[in-house]
Amino acid sequence: MNAIKRLLGFVWMLLGPAAIIFLVMSAIKNINSDHKADISNPVPWLIIIGIFTPIAIGLIIFGWYSLKGVYDEEK
Repeated sequence: MNAIKRLLGFVWMLLGPAAIIFLVMSAIKNINSDHKADISNPVPWLIIIGIFTPIAIGLIIFGWYSLKGVYDEEK
């Protein structure tokens, strides 16, 4: 079980930056100067990215602790 926790720690460490990169790329793709849809407005994207960035950093920290074995079961 400890090996699975460490493996998932590595997954969490990759998932945090991947999510931020995905959000930024989606924002760049969907923001345009025509403003014909709500998704093309940059303000909601900035809010979403601003709120999700600390969550992604938390995923990275959680993954780091899991990879280091902090959550291992002691017997």
